[in-house]
Amino acid sequence: MSDPSNADRRDFLKKSTAAAVGASVLGHVTTPAGAYAQEDNAVKIGLIGCGGRGTGAATQALSTEGPIKLIAMADAFPDQLESSKSRIEKQLGEKADRVAVDEDHKFIGLTSFQQMMASDIDLVILATPPGFRPIMFEAAVAAGKHVFMEKPVATDAPGVRKVLQNVEIAKQKNLKVGVGLQRHHQNTYLATMEELKSGAIGDLVALRCYWNSGGVWDPRKTREEVSTEMEYQIRNWYYYNWLCGDHINEQHIHNIDVCNWLMDDFPAVANGMGGRIYRTDKKYGEIYDHHAVEFTYPNGTKMFSQCRHIPRCWNSVSEHAHGTKGSADISGSSYTSGETKWRYRGPKNNPYQTEHDDLFAAIRNDIPYNEGEYGAKSTMTAIMGRFATYSGKTVTWEDALNSDLSLFPSELSWDAAPPTLPDDDGRYPIPTPGTGMKVM
Repeated sequence: MSDPSNADRRDFLKKSTAAAVGASVLGHVTTPAGAYAQEDNAVKIGLIGCGGRGTGAATQALSTEGPIKLIAMADAFPDQLESSKSRIEKQLGEKADRVAVDEDHKFIGLTSFQQMMASDIDLVILATPPGFRPIMFEAAVAAGKHVFMEKPVATDAPGVRKVLQNVEIAKQKNLKVGVGLQRHHQNTYLATMEELKSGAIGDLVALRCYWNSGGVWDPRKTREEVSTEMEYQIRNWYYYNWLCGDHINEQHIHNIDVCNWLMDDFPAVANGMGGRIYRTDKKYGEIYDHHAVEFTYPNGTKMFSQCRHIPRCWNSVSEHAHGTKGSADISGSSYTSGETKWRYRGPKNNPYQTEHDDLFAAIRNDIPYNEGEYGAKSTMTAIMGRFATYSGKTVTWEDALNSDLSLFPSELSWDAAPPTLPDDDGRYPIPTPGTGMKVM
């Protein structure tokens, strides 16, 4: 790290660890009990984004082996920060003393992440709405902090490019980067991927993936309960593209990423369709309630992708592969190939915990660790799918990645105008294929 004090801390953490890191995503290393019990120093972490996922990620980070402290928290809203702190302490139980956030390290506001990066933390957890991820990741890398960032890592192509650029800088600085695509740390997925990549169902012909469900939470705040349009959109962030990127990006990225993982590649072309047929009320902002995309990889393999937020319909959150010798339910950790029927029957784990165990093992052992590239490129795959459904046109990877449409506001303040504004009736412009509306 460029900061000598941080370099000293990293050196200390490396030298104070007796455990060796194993293979296969660090072998899900657990540092031997008591290895850090006599040490006064701890890995200091900060949390930015104190919603449900941020609270969960912080709790999991604080549940890893070795001395560790949560010393700083940041959020746009003070009520959310205080609620998160209480929930983390409750979830930790007897380890609640790992939360050591004093009043001077509670940072509030849209630019509070800047104060966080100036604090004496070793690692920062980025769990705000994903639209903020690129600028916060950039700030963390510039400040010499290790990073755990939730998926997706951006909502537009300029954001993805910013993340990819800073992934390389992080590698140069020996910073560890984890991304919340936890299936990469899940025993069932790891074993199934090993089987399929070894040719268990032959050459891959097609992939299918789904996140079809009844949807997520309804908007949490009405216009009468907030002061500005910026606050209204951030409080109800899931329904605005600059913050969420639509649910094909915010949720379905998990399934899309699994297909990319199996292919060891990213799609070259996408086309698709989608729209709003159920969630048409103006309170649902500007996103679609369904997307269906056909992705084509460079070798010609197809990936058929669906995501839907409509209740009382067929639901599935899953990934499937079809090969020349058989087929697999990847999410179900099973396949059929001729007379062979295989199902994973080994030990299962909590991947949300294991992804933090692996990241902190890498930090303590000073092992190269960076999930940023595949996190960014799977994010770009989901955004590419959104481009295809919004435009109704075939979209190439090159055109998608090089898109100059930035969704992020030019100014971060409560009085600033978000990128998309409602009309006098409170309705937002909805992307409509065939109209020429700029969507990428």
